[in-house]
Amino acid sequence: MKVTWLGHSGFMLEASQTIVIDPFLTGNPKAAMKPEDIKKCDIMLLTHDHGDHIADVAAICKATGATLYSTHELATMLAEEGLKTEGMNIGGTLNLQGVEIHMVNAQHTTASGHAIGFIVIADTKCIYHAGDTGLFGDMRIIGDFFKINLAMVPIGDRYTMGPASAARAVELLRAEKVIPMHYNTFPAVEQDPRQFVELVGSSAQVIVLNPGDSCQL
Repeated sequence: MKVTWLGHSGFMLEASQTIVIDPFLTGNPKAAMKPEDIKKCDIMLLTHDHGDHIADVAAICKATGATLYSTHELATMLAEEGLKTEGMNIGGTLNLQGVEIHMVNAQHTTASGHAIGFIVIADTKCIYHAGDTGLFGDMRIIGDFFKINLAMVPIGDRYTMGPASAARAVELLRAEKVIPMHYNTFPAVEQDPRQFVELVGSSAQVIVLNPGDSCQL
């Protein structure tokens, strides 16, 4: 599986199917590509409806024909804009031609519905995208239930976890590898990822990417 950080909380997972999560490229000063650069997307995942997560969902879905998966409320709202959508809710699971999508909780505000995270299981790899969230104790249950190969966790502070609480989240999740996200896009979320690396220590391998960079699982 190829994992590309699109910047902020956006990721593209290229496995048996191509999955895009929370693309924020238009208006993102640190984005390394434009929405039209994403030529293939089978599954679009949206954690919540804040502008720095939903910004390019419609454009990419319409250009690629992707189906969007999110909470029932957001799926219903975006279907009215002409997108192909499927709703689900926290605790639910969908099997999409061999790709498992599990919706899990996140602690964050949202205009519609509830903020969420996703567990994606594809090509034998288990990926956790935490969405925008603070630290919460049930991350331990997520780590108990799933053997997480890679977690994406926010470290920007102010609106999400900061480096210290994100490092504690990594301990609870027991992920093998972790990519920090949702930082350095704007002055309000400026962080030095080296602090996060130090705080995580031996709990997991931290992969620090620049927007547009990729890693292989």
